[in-house]
Amino acid sequence: MSNDRIDALSPGVFSLDGKEVEFGPGETLLQAATRAGHYIPHLCWKSGFHANGSCRLCTVKVNGRTGAACTVQAAAGQTVESNTDELNGQRKTLVQMLFVEGNHFCPSCEKSGDCLLQATAYEMRMDGPHFEEFYPDRPVDASHPDLLLDLNRCILCGLCVRASAEVDGKNVFAFDGHGIHTHLVVDSASGLLGDSTMAASDCAAHICPVGAILPKRRGFAVPIGQRRFDIKPVSQQVEEDAP
Repeated sequence: MSNDRIDALSPGVFSLDGKEVEFGPGETLLQAATRAGHYIPHLCWKSGFHANGSCRLCTVKVNGRTGAACTVQAAAGQTVESNTDELNGQRKTLVQMLFVEGNHFCPSCEKSGDCLLQATAYEMRMDGPHFEEFYPDRPVDASHPDLLLDLNRCILCGLCVRASAEVDGKNVFAFDGHGIHTHLVVDSASGLLGDSTMAASDCAAHICPVGAILPKRRGFAVPIGQRRFDIKPVSQQVEEDAP
């Protein structure tokens, strides 16, 4: 075996904001950082699933060049910058754009306190939408006996698409359209969730980071103030995303 091949299979170390992070064979920057307990903001990535790279919130600088931490492979000797004013400013703008592009009304949302978008907005110190809000007219699908699909809150992270395909083996969800017209669709003749093979026990039913997919008849089972991000900010809960 060549020395190059041995190096590719061996663990290594890169620098993240001045701290050494060990990585294993095939790990991305985000995988290694998360496993080591370091927070890099993200919305569309979850441990155990293929990276999508769609939200761009995990964008970092690697040896001076930008890249998505969820897709960039870790390599020995890399100098990675994440927690900088420049990058956090860009992340704040992306989060503001997500808020104005959809209909996110946190005070009345059942997901409040357990919503990754909301928690990330707090982490980025977002104090307002900044941009003019779109107020799109999107459907709420209540056809399923156990689940509610509210596209007003969908951020197109693709986690439900990947969970349905990779874990549930059903391919219930997919994306359609282009650009601002991109939207989530359901694989059924009617286009309704109630006519699909989706079950309340599916992984796709529980993976949504916002309030787009919610169980019925369980609203506010955990009171506001006692929810995940009410207790600790997202940057202090990296261990929950670790493999």
